[in-house]
Amino acid sequence: MPIPEDVTGEEIDKDVRQELQSLPKTLADDVARNLVMVARLIDEDPEGAYAYSKIALRLASRVAAVREAAGFAAYANQKYSEALAEFRAARRMTGSVELWPVMADCERGLGRPEKALDMAGAPEVNKLDKAGQVEMRLVAAGARRDMDQLDAAIVTLQSPELASNSVQPWTARLRYAYADALLAAGREGEAREWFAKAVEADRDGSTDASDRLAELDGVEFVDALTEDESAATGAEAEAEEQDADEADDRADDDREGRDED
Repeated sequence: MPIPEDVTGEEIDKDVRQELQSLPKTLADDVARNLVMVARLIDEDPEGAYAYSKIALRLASRVAAVREAAGFAAYANQKYSEALAEFRAARRMTGSVELWPVMADCERGLGRPEKALDMAGAPEVNKLDKAGQVEMRLVAAGARRDMDQLDAAIVTLQSPELASNSVQPWTARLRYAYADALLAAGREGEAREWFAKAVEADRDGSTDASDRLAELDGVEFVDALTEDESAATGAEAEAEEQDADEADDRADDDREGRDED
């Protein structure tokens, strides 16, 4: 697949670049450029990212960073079985537990929420950093909801991180998940409060909390383009009506002229 000329491969994380040093330089550069494309496309064009990940995987399947990238690309395309296999391979290569939460979420995607909950209670969770532990909590709450255990999902999300007033990278998503679970349980007043708190923490627009809050408040957004189109349509209709009136007036004048003759 073509890669833009401005992509050099130097854009990747230095740790990944170090991993690639085990490869011949030309090969390492090719792999790096494909990994850059995976990162660049994974949010807006997951299918494209997946295609580039397969190329990188073909070139360097024994590099953990490549297996991890392939896993995330498959995950973005809801290919959960494939993603889980890649994440497991990357974990075997590195011994790291960093991918544990997303591996558990793959189990959810495969329709195995019980397995995800088992993973949430495994010793590996204690080895995760704070961000990883919060992510694991989100996955566990999602698994509870998969099993129609709404009250348990709400309790799962109740934590010091949720109660904290400090804003961390995970704060908006945690508050949003809590608000969404409350709303699903019919606790609309509390849900509105937590959607509002999610909006306060969502500095990069990672959630649609503001839209959910507006929906609860009964606010309807009208597309500006739609307004313009409606105005234009109204103007056209008015002009057509005026033309019709003028035509009727001319017809009446013609009849009156004939009557006088």
